[in-house]
Amino acid sequence: MTSLLAQEIRLSKRHKEIISQRLMLLQQMEDKFIDKNKEKASQMKAAETAFKRNLSLLMDIEAAEKSLQTRIHSIPSPEVVSLETLYWASVEEYIPKWEQFLLGRAPYPIGVENENEAENTIQNEAQG
Repeated sequence: MTSLLAQEIRLSKRHKEIISQRLMLLQQMEDKFIDKNKEKASQMKAAETAFKRNLSLLMDIEAAEKSLQTRIHSIPSPEVVSLETLYWASVEEYIPKWEQFLLGRAPYPIGVENENEAENTIQNEAQG
C-alpha cells in the first residue's frame, strides 16, 4: 500500500509539472499570437502608407505629364514661326538643285567657285 501511495504522490507531482508546462506553452502561444497580430498590423499600416505615397507620386507624374503636354501643344512665338517659315522656304528653294545633284544629273548646287575654294582650303591645310 505504501508503494501505491508513493506512486500516487509521484504521479500527482508529475501531473502538476505537466499542467504547469501546459500553462507555460499556452502563454507562449498567446504571446506569439499577439506578436504576429502586432506585426500584421504594422505591415498593413506600412502597406497603406506606401499605397498613399505611390498614389501621390502617380498624381505628381500625371500633373507633370499634363504640364509637358500643354507646353508641347502651345503656340510657338512669332519669332519661331518666322524662322520656321524662312527655313522651309529656303528648303523648298534648294530642293530641286540638290535633288538633281544627288541623282547625278547636275553639278554641285552651291557653285563651282565655292567647291574650288573648299578644295584649295583642304589642300593648303594638308600641305601646312
